[in-house]
Amino acid sequence: MAAAAAGRSALLARFVLTAAGSGRRARLCRGVGPRLPARVLEGAKHLGRGLTLTLFTFLGYKTYRNIPGSLLIYANETVEEIIDQADYLYGTGEMEKLYLLLIEHKDSTNDEILWRLARASRDLAQLENTTAERKQHLTYEALEFAEKALEQNASSFAAHKWYAICSSDVGDYEGIKAKIANAYVIKEHFQKAIELNPKDATSFHLMGLWCFTFAEMPWIQQKIASALFATPPSSTYEEALNYFDKAEE
Repeated sequence: MAAAAAGRSALLARFVLTAAGSGRRARLCRGVGPRLPARVLEGAKHLGRGLTLTLFTFLGYKTYRNIPGSLLIYANETVEEIIDQADYLYGTGEMEKLYLLLIEHKDSTNDEILWRLARASRDLAQLENTTAERKQHLTYEALEFAEKALEQNASSFAAHKWYAICSSDVGDYEGIKAKIANAYVIKEHFQKAIELNPKDATSFHLMGLWCFTFAEMPWIQQKIASALFATPPSSTYEEALNYFDKAEE
């Protein structure tokens, strides 16, 4: 009976049709920016979520949840199948299973797998039950995978976006000088992501958050930034609103 059930689970794991999701849940790390207006925050909830269509939708989620972790990792072998399975797990919020699936392919040279692994590491780091030590490890790991994705494909908008997000997260461990210096890098990669895919609402929204953060920078931080850099990062509320509006188009 157990062998038959495992066989059925393995078969089910091969039937993922497709899944959308190149940059959902993207957001800057906690504490990077000020509190946002309700309209902006409400819009952020709906950015880039897309729809996930799989046979699991018809077969039942409980059936899927019972698939052993080992089968989830090894049932599929092609890049397309791995990506489909990863996108399904992301869509259903199975962060731990998603990470276990993708970390098996950490040495991949495929940018689509690598930026998804960066996202999975980052999302796992953000969970409330993640220990401080593991969170820091996952945060740096996420940046490493995002960087590898960029090395494989500098024309991937998702790789640029997740590199920017992960760079922002790492700033929490690097100190104020490194954090301000990273701001230039973060902006550059968000803008590159927008250039490569002007239809991605999440990139516009995150670029808006970047502008809003520096438009609202406290006076003391402005002084520190001016002392450290000849031209510290700056922005205006108008720039931020422009990006937020484009995210909602």
